[in-house]
Amino acid sequence: MAGPVAVALVCTLKKSPAESSSDLIARQVLDALEEHGVRGTVLRVVDHDVFPGVRVDEGPGDQWPLIRERIAAADILLVSTPTWLGHMSSVAQRVLERLDAELSETDDEGRPAMTGKVGTVAVVGNEDGAHKIVADLYQGLSDIGFTIPAQGCTYWNDQAMGGTDYRELDSVPKAVASATATLARNAAHLARMLSAQQYPPAD
Repeated sequence: MAGPVAVALVCTLKKSPAESSSDLIARQVLDALEEHGVRGTVLRVVDHDVFPGVRVDEGPGDQWPLIRERIAAADILLVSTPTWLGHMSSVAQRVLERLDAELSETDDEGRPAMTGKVGTVAVVGNEDGAHKIVADLYQGLSDIGFTIPAQGCTYWNDQAMGGTDYRELDSVPKAVASATATLARNAAHLARMLSAQQYPPAD
């Protein structure tokens, strides 16, 4: 039987092939997940034309349905975002807005379409804000139907008023490496549990 599958939505403002700290930490999470038998892929959201809106498909030219297919096929979603002015990126906010449509999309037993999938978060930034961003993403993902694992986030912030990017570090700080390893271990475990026993059907 194939193991769990993960997809990382990188919510940087930079289009490929520009270097991105959000992309780097997302790939580190996927590497850690691979150690637990989870196959993963990275998708940089700004490389696609994602229209504003809260429907599954916002019409001709909207490329969100392509991203949605990748999420639907995965067991674990990672949202990786930079910190801008203390908040998640506008791209990450748009991802949440588009995922809102999943509340009205249900499976054969009446559960929201994303129920049973695991939601995780990675945040980087050379300013404060990671805890608030994680909290906002956790709440949004939970509302949509994702299950959040214990310690299901990893993040890095520079010192106050610093100017260093995560990708400029010579090595991964021990605390970040530990958080990433814990995220991966717990997310993989939870994905397998939910695969074996789904939530009860809606009334």
